[in-house]
Amino acid sequence: MALELLIFFALFFMAAFFWPTWRLWKRERVKALVLTYGDTAHGLVAKWFRVTLLGIFVMLAALLSGVPASATGPLQWIEGEITRSTGWALLVVSLVWVIAAQAQMGSSWRIGIDGGTRPPLVTTGLFAISRNPIFLGMRASLLGLFLVLPNAYSLAILIAGEILIQVQVRLEEQHLSTVHDAEFRRYRASVRRWL
Repeated sequence: MALELLIFFALFFMAAFFWPTWRLWKRERVKALVLTYGDTAHGLVAKWFRVTLLGIFVMLAALLSGVPASATGPLQWIEGEITRSTGWALLVVSLVWVIAAQAQMGSSWRIGIDGGTRPPLVTTGLFAISRNPIFLGMRASLLGLFLVLPNAYSLAILIAGEILIQVQVRLEEQHLSTVHDAEFRRYRASVRRWL
């Protein structure tokens, strides 16, 4: 199971984040990776996002290298074929969802908050039903990981990811409110944060 998950998350990050970031740079010379460093809320969230994402690969690599599954604190009460199948379904749907939402962002695509530019506010496609479809897909992928491989480690990743996403969404919405003012207020009033 660890090998399949490792391949899945490698593909997920390549297709949903690395490729679009490179494509935007190549096509428009826009630096889409704008995660900050430093002693600010933005810097703290960016740092812990990196740690959490790295944690996924560390857990899966450890399991592949022969670390016994018992070392991750398996949660046997939730294990089962239905749970695992539900997790895989969430993973696949979240990948398609995130790639679609990212593509719909076009030149507005960023990883982090870009204070130096004013890209257009995207309100169509998946953004017409969720203000944060990419983060919604990321939440689903972390839940899918937990359901496929239920253990204390994947639960910690799920909880950390959920907290970080909730904070980041609020930081981004505050930024969008400042940059797009009335347009964002109208959008916020008509489209829910998640679904």
